[in-house]
Amino acid sequence: MSEATLWLTILGAGLCTWLLRLSFIELWQWMRVPPLLDRALRYVPPAVLAALVVPALARSGGGIDLSPENLRLVAGVVAAFVAWFSRNVLLTLAAGMGMLWFLQTLT
Repeated sequence: MSEATLWLTILGAGLCTWLLRLSFIELWQWMRVPPLLDRALRYVPPAVLAALVVPALARSGGGIDLSPENLRLVAGVVAAFVAWFSRNVLLTLAAGMGMLWFLQTLT
């Protein structure tokens, strides 16, 4: 594959992705969404975030590690509690990262 073909493929894929996303954004404003679907779609971002974060916290050393020795999991639990009670993103990030750094310095 030549360099020009590679760049055209990358640009074409990017353009197709952009047009697909734009079409949903533009069409969404003209569509009437049933209230049940609208309520259900509110749970998509938290579900996607959980699907990305939980495996990263639960896996350690190539397998699932739910023990207290998994420092990322412990820091994630602390961050989850801070998020639950404070509802502040910056405080949650600071608490989670601070706890992880603190635990790493202890070991």
